[in-house]
Amino acid sequence: MASSDQDIRREIGEEREKLAEAVDTLRARLKAKLPVAAAGAVGLGFVASGGLRATARLLLRRRR
Repeated sequence: MASSDQDIRREIGEEREKLAEAVDTLRARLKAKLPVAAAGAVGLGFVASGGLRATARLLLRRRR
């Protein structure tokens, strides 16, 4: 029974290492894509808020 407990603990340790490596890989991939995602979010926000037409209206109102 002691050897099976040790085997289980060893397997759990190996799985933890694999999981940690997978998380590190995922973080690296996401970090590389972050500038593109941020630019997309800004662009989408601009379009959703009315884009150039809304900006022009806002600027023209303030000049009056």
